[in-house]
Amino acid sequence: MDYSIDNQVDRIIYNDLLSVANADLPWSQLQNKTIFITGAGGFIGYYLTMAMLIRNDIYGDNIKVLALVRNREKAEKRFGDVLLRNDIEILVQDVCDNIETEEKADYVIHAASQASAYFFENDPVGTIDANLTGTYKVLEYAKKCDAVSTLFVSSLKVYGAVHTGNEFISETDIGYIDQVSYKNCYAQGKRASETLCASFHKQYDMPIKIARPSYIYGPSSLNDDRVWAQFIANVVRNENILLKSNGGAYRSFCYVTDTAVALLTILLKGKDVYPYNIANKDSDVTIRRFAKAAVDAFPQRGLTLSFANKEDEKEPQRSPMEATPEILDNTRLLSIGWTPKVNLVDGIKKSVAIVEIQNK
Repeated sequence: MDYSIDNQVDRIIYNDLLSVANADLPWSQLQNKTIFITGAGGFIGYYLTMAMLIRNDIYGDNIKVLALVRNREKAEKRFGDVLLRNDIEILVQDVCDNIETEEKADYVIHAASQASAYFFENDPVGTIDANLTGTYKVLEYAKKCDAVSTLFVSSLKVYGAVHTGNEFISETDIGYIDQVSYKNCYAQGKRASETLCASFHKQYDMPIKIARPSYIYGPSSLNDDRVWAQFIANVVRNENILLKSNGGAYRSFCYVTDTAVALLTILLKGKDVYPYNIANKDSDVTIRRFAKAAVDAFPQRGLTLSFANKEDEKEPQRSPMEATPEILDNTRLLSIGWTPKVNLVDGIKKSVAIVEIQNK
């Protein structure tokens, strides 16, 4: 039976994955290599995993993927018959446990994390543990493998509340985080994990890269509680969007395929323990403008954007006393050859189309 990826997923999903597999990267470094990916069934991990398999289908790169997942049933639903291929092996375990495989990886990508506000509120211990203990276990495994390169997927949340007076955040900025608030379990976990990466690099001379993605968006679950995902779900359900705030928060967004390519660029071309922001300047928008873009992308549906409170309808003006907005400077990443390809409107259109297919 043919288990090639183009026979396993819908065409629009395949084309999305193909854009990662065909990215301008030094793929020769990955030929005949084994890549260990944590969180492989998650949002970004899935794209990375499937792109590797497409490389094998089209270019014969002979990449082996060790895909660590926490839940076998969810992974089998996510990947389907793809798991019958010889070039992917799933490891079902908690990332906080010792890595249970005798296979050695040449490259390691640690993308497992609880990035939803639901988990921050309901499982703060598990959230910080996946970063602290999980990162330690992954780095220990990478050390045992003598991996060529290890990538830690951090977050823009490591910056905290920055007050520089600038309109963007660069990798050298650092802001305030209340370390005794459980709500910062994710931010503090990522911040400490970066230090752990630096420590392994110093003590064991390990090649470790650090990526700080902005808000990654794309095709997600209809039940995803992230605000951008709710907007996409609104469009899929043909529902008008109602904002319960003024939506004035200004943020960097980056489509999932551009983010996946950025992560591989950092893994293969980045400097050790030299963080790289991942952001697309064409997708730096406020929440209300993201919502407006979602509505405007589908004029034929006749959807509207409205505000629960009349006073929120007016476009908010940012005060100079406020913290620097979550707009990331991507100069470092651009300098090593990454270029974003998907603008906000196209990203929203892709997301809606894929989510509709997945929920037929």
